[in-house]
Amino acid sequence: MGRTQEIGNKAEVAAARWLTENGFTVLDRNWRNGHYELDIVAKKEDTLHFIEVKCRKLGGLTTPEEAITTAKFRSLSKAAEQYLVTNEISSEIQFDLVSVEYSTNGYDITYIPNAMIARW
Repeated sequence: MGRTQEIGNKAEVAAARWLTENGFTVLDRNWRNGHYELDIVAKKEDTLHFIEVKCRKLGGLTTPEEAITTAKFRSLSKAAEQYLVTNEISSEIQFDLVSVEYSTNGYDITYIPNAMIARW
């Protein structure tokens, strides 16, 4: 495993921990079906959350938020649609972002609800 992948994995673990500590139930991590992929699927109250985790070095050239492009969201939407069909789920959904910035001091986590709006 390369350093970048290791940092990303640790960021996802930190994000899942933060979500759990803040009232979410994590249902799936790194869910895959064919070429579809979701970082974290969680539930809070009556809403199913599809959560993208983006990690960058603190003070780097780009922020984690800048990594969410139209193409990335289109891919996430298709993956979420596949997840709902595969698991026969019909509930309110939301697309969120967990922004993780890392430094020698650890990880700074920012949760951004409704970071992407589905227009199905």
